This record gives sequence, C-alpha cells and structure tokens, in this order.
Amino acid sequence: MIKKSILLLVILVLASCSSSKPVIATTKKVAATQAKTASVKKSPVAKPIGKNYPSTNNTTEVIQSTSKTVVTSDLINNYIFQFKDIAMGNMKTYGIPASIILAQGILESGAGKGDLALEANNHFGIKCHKDWLGESVRHDDDSAQECFRKYPHASESYRDHALFLVGKKRYESLFTYEKDDYKAWAKGLRACGYATDPNYPDKLISYIERYNLHQYDCQITGKNYVAINKTAPTKKSSYNVNSDPKINLDSNDPNLYEVQKGDTLYSISKKFNLLVDDLKQKNNLTDNAISIGQKLKVK
Repeated sequence: MIKKSILLLVILVLASCSSSKPVIATTKKVAATQAKTASVKKSPVAKPIGKNYPSTNNTTEVIQSTSKTVVTSDLINNYIFQFKDIAMGNMKTYGIPASIILAQGILESGAGKGDLALEANNHFGIKCHKDWLGESVRHDDDSAQECFRKYPHASESYRDHALFLVGKKRYESLFTYEKDDYKAWAKGLRACGYATDPNYPDKLISYIERYNLHQYDCQITGKNYVAINKTAPTKKSSYNVNSDPKINLDSNDPNLYEVQKGDTLYSISKKFNLLVDDLKQKNNLTDNAISIGQKLKVK
C-alpha cells in the first residue's frame, strides 16, 4: 500500500514538471514567413539628374582642327552648357555672335578634348603672332612645331579670342554684319583668313544649326528663336574613326594624290617626303587651303 502511494506521488510530480515547460511551436508556415520577411530588399534610391543636356541619340564623330578628336553629341552638349554664359557675355561686350563663338570653340578645340585645349587651354587655335607676350606651346599644324598661345584657364582663351577679332584690322569687316547673322559671320571669318579650310563656314553653320546655338544670340538680342531640326551626319556619310586617311593615287597618274578628310599640306608633305613650299609650288597654290577630293602633284 505504501509502495503504491509512493509510485502515485512520483507520477504526479513528473506530470507537474512536464506541464511547466514552455511550448515552442515552429511550423513550416511560420518559417516561410520569416524567410520572406528577411529577404525583402529596400527599393533603390533614384539618383538626381544632373544639369547636363540629355541626349537620346549619342552619335560619334571626328573633329579635325589642330588635332583629330573623337567626340560624342553628349560631350558637345556638355561643352555648350559649360561655356554658353561666357559666349553670351562676350556677345554683349564685344558684339560677336554667341553662336559663332561656341561653334568655333567646338570646332577648334574638339569640344574641349583636343590637344591644344588640354595642354594649353587654347580653345580657338590662336597662334602666337608677334604681339603675344604670354606663355606658348609648340604644335604641328600647317607647318611643323608652330607656336600657339597658352592660357591659365579656358575662360582666358574665350576672352583673348574676342580681343583677337576686335583688335585685328583684318577682321574689321565682320563687325559690319548684324550681330546675330551667324551665316555671314561664318563666311566672313574664312574670307578674312581665320582658317585655311574652304569648308570652315559650312562646319560652323552645321554646329550652330545641329545644336541650336542661335538661341543664345536671340537671348541677347531679344528676338524670338525658332529651333532648327538638324541631326548629326548619318552613318553613311560619317567618317570612319577607326581608320586614317590612306594614300590614294589616281589610277591614270601615279604622280597625283587625292586629298582625304583631315589632310593638311603639312601632313601630305610628310607622306611624300616633300617640303610644304615645294608642294605649293608644284600645284601653283598661293595659300594652304585644300579641299577633299582635290588632286595634288606629289612627284
């Protein structure tokens, strides 16, 4: 009887201890919920859009001036955004169309990526001339190792470009044109001898109309601006940036060379081991102007 009482007591104690333990329930449903919660990621934060001009068609082209530079339309738009205020300020002060200033800057500096722009902050290909007292660099152009002006900042190059046009007697006729007549100014610059390239005016006008640079003239003159829908050159007419101009002799006369895009008298003279003066004499040239497709005597 005593044994039965003790056994019953032990059973009761064990039952009491078992009921006091906490119950832990882990089901597949709960585990799945926890896993799903842990795997939730934060939505990415949108980056602020910069002030640079957007581009829906970022085309590539080659700018050939004092050096060959490969650029994109985005790079040109960013260049315009960077210097448009300086160009408009110079238009107010000196009377030079802002559109012409920007177009020349794009062409002469390779949109800021050409050798002279990077090395000397020279955005307009201005050579030293006798009256230059500042720093200078040497660079191959129409002749080998010509002297070009060097500036501490690009803005100084823009100011000197304006002073250069205003101060030289040869450019006086430019200031008889309307302030916003960019076509007259483009042709006038070539006629006054700013550049030897016969296509120089067309190149300036092309940049002005493709990138709507005339709008900055209108901001100064107060005239209404109407955008011109011009696109960059198509692939069919664009220059192949991966190849250099090749020597291309006329099939009927091996003594002739056909001028390619990017050629200068100096580069052609180097190809055929000639002096520039000899090349000009052979072809009865009075200046350094040559055009694509022109055939020159080289032997």
